[in-house]
Amino acid sequence: MKILLVYPHYPDTFWSFRHAMKFIGRKASFPPLGLLTVAAMLPAEWEKRLVDMNVRPLTDDDLRWSDYVFISAMAIQRESAQEVIARCRRLGVRIVAGGPLFTTYHQDFPEVDHVVTGEGELTLPRFLADLENGEARHLYTDDQRTDLGNSPVPLWELIDVSAYAAMNIQYSRGCPFDCEFCDITVLFGRTPRTKGLAQLTAELESLYVRGWRGAIFFVDDNFIGDRGKLKREVLPGIIDWMEKRGRPFYFYTEASIDLADDGSLMELMVRAGFEEVFIGIETPHEDGHAESGKVQNRNRDLLASVKGIQRAGLQVHGGFIVGFDSDPPAIFDRQIRFIQESGIVTAMVGVLSAMRGTRLYQRLEREGRLLGEGSGSNTIMDLNFVPRMEQTTLIGGYRTILDTIYSPKNYYRRVIRLLREYRPLHLGKFHLQPGYVGALFKSILFLGILGKERVHFWNLFFWSLTRRPRLFPLAITYAVYGFHFRTVAEKIDWIGIGPGDGVIKPS
Repeated sequence: MKILLVYPHYPDTFWSFRHAMKFIGRKASFPPLGLLTVAAMLPAEWEKRLVDMNVRPLTDDDLRWSDYVFISAMAIQRESAQEVIARCRRLGVRIVAGGPLFTTYHQDFPEVDHVVTGEGELTLPRFLADLENGEARHLYTDDQRTDLGNSPVPLWELIDVSAYAAMNIQYSRGCPFDCEFCDITVLFGRTPRTKGLAQLTAELESLYVRGWRGAIFFVDDNFIGDRGKLKREVLPGIIDWMEKRGRPFYFYTEASIDLADDGSLMELMVRAGFEEVFIGIETPHEDGHAESGKVQNRNRDLLASVKGIQRAGLQVHGGFIVGFDSDPPAIFDRQIRFIQESGIVTAMVGVLSAMRGTRLYQRLEREGRLLGEGSGSNTIMDLNFVPRMEQTTLIGGYRTILDTIYSPKNYYRRVIRLLREYRPLHLGKFHLQPGYVGALFKSILFLGILGKERVHFWNLFFWSLTRRPRLFPLAITYAVYGFHFRTVAEKIDWIGIGPGDGVIKPS
């Protein structure tokens, strides 16, 4: 059996970091972890190939080679996934689809031969058994939650690791919180499930022996869901593993803001090699957290929490949302002020979107305010519900936020503010990877000579060299990120003229 695993193209968003990749000579941020894990669950005797369309084009010869195409995607990859499915149908290639997009929207893809939804460790073996017996059905689904001990080490040999900026692994699934707008608990439940230390270090070892050095993203939606196990077993084990191998990796992940309340946990994470954490801050307006059920963000000084995490040795990346029913007219200025004062350089701001299956989707449907499906993009190109705020005010305010926080002046100010607050533990360990020296010279050319931000670039360049020289590589990294963020923001197709008059063009 010849199996072609296909990962559709990821559109140009803040999260893609596509415009930053050319500085370091990489094709994409991360490999398709889900497909690599699925590949490891297929029979060893089957021939397997993988095409990540973010790394190279998918050819008709690729498709003709295969007996089955296995495709996995997120909602944001829907358009590319539909194109792949159409090509398979034209060529007569059978399709097996799974992952978040097809789990949530499987009824929208009747042309797919077999849809394997839910957690693959449960549903994929049933499909494979029926396929072997010639009895494969169209839909396989299971609402149960798997034991992550059943998840295999991803089949890394199917990719060229040098095409990616970072590798990724998964430690846990599920989140103890249930925010109204979030679909994570729909997909993975509220009870965190985790891998054991031996299983986790085996995955780290598999990347180590393949020669990978540098960044690894723990893709968990809330890494600290089971704090007790982290502090008792997992983080001490990672510390030991890292020390024995000369600290070959550094890590980043996602967590809830209550991480700031646990100094011992942050200390262990930093000692283990964690340097960055993404946190869903969403809004500085307390009523927005009450409305959305984001209890972990309520009744706290969010700014102090962010600064406490930074001083503990973790860079904070933040997610922000406008469009809550409770948002006052001043929300846009408040978001800008919070982002600037926090020193959160990577500030991902989006308009609220109602994703199918979430409590928000269900509420808006009951209220008759739902207009369609959400795109899944954080640079959202459509408003899929009727907001309480006047639409032109909402979209105009959103545009003002992006124009302000990603202007070179404000962006570079945040970088310097972060570098003043950030206190990393392992300053002496910098992973010089292929392309990084070239990235420095490219940044000098494109940002320091040709770029409109050149004055701010050189100010950061010399400030970091003289004030925080050991953080100079990080300063250049953030300068490159800024180029990406501005490029994405500038590509949003606004209709209207002034920042207060714009509306987003429907997709």
